[in-house]
Amino acid sequence: MTKIDLKLLFGGLQNQMIAQLNTNRDFITHPGSKGDSLENAWIEWLQKYLPNRYSVDKAIIIDSKGNTSHQIDIVIYDNWFTPFIFSQNGFHYIPAEGVYAVFEVKPDISASSEGINNIQYAAEKIESVRKLKRTTTSIISVGQKQSPRGLTKIVGGILTSTKSGSRKNNQTLNKHLKAQVGLKSIDFGCIADYGSFFIDYEGEEDHEISDIEKRYKDFYMKRKVNEIHFSKVENSMVSFFLQLTRYLQQSIGTVAAIDLQAYSNSINEEIDKEL
Repeated sequence: MTKIDLKLLFGGLQNQMIAQLNTNRDFITHPGSKGDSLENAWIEWLQKYLPNRYSVDKAIIIDSKGNTSHQIDIVIYDNWFTPFIFSQNGFHYIPAEGVYAVFEVKPDISASSEGINNIQYAAEKIESVRKLKRTTTSIISVGQKQSPRGLTKIVGGILTSTKSGSRKNNQTLNKHLKAQVGLKSIDFGCIADYGSFFIDYEGEEDHEISDIEKRYKDFYMKRKVNEIHFSKVENSMVSFFLQLTRYLQQSIGTVAAIDLQAYSNSINEEIDKEL
């Protein structure tokens, strides 16, 4: 039986992405162009390797009340069970119900944007998505009507090329990550030339809370940081991708069915609930 060295295979994948990010960082000098280029590099990489059931784009998230999120650099979303994605001039408006994960992209995790550190900046972007109203409704499964399921978690993170400053410890980085609480809390991220990380939280969803929106927000408000884990630098991209895939497939699964009547209300129309 012929065997392949998975470590070398993963190493090749890691080197390809690192080279692409370094080229953008070293040769594109205009801040706006550099930012767009880095975002596109991450998007193209995720589009290439994630299963086709997941779409990846930059977007603004909307809800049935007309509320919107901040502009999000990377959104991983469903386009199988979410029936409408608005696109205009190459930009997407995605219903909140279809969102799996959101990421902020920055060149340097230790730098600042608009007067605040990049971790806090990313956290505020994440919060703007998580606080939107999401609907859920019953579905037909195996010929039987199933009750509306609870709201799935929206994974939030930050993706960067580098970490400036001291590389001997993570005290400042950990401090900023732990400071993001509630709907601003960060789940994981990647620093391409330093390592990926994920935050291990304590706290479970309280299924005794019947109000699904309250239950969802209660989960975020009560969870506490247990530990922050960092990968080896040589595995930064691969470990991030494996962690992302685990979140999508084992922690989230499939997004809940969207209540189309909630969106029809915005145009004062009623859709037939019984077919």
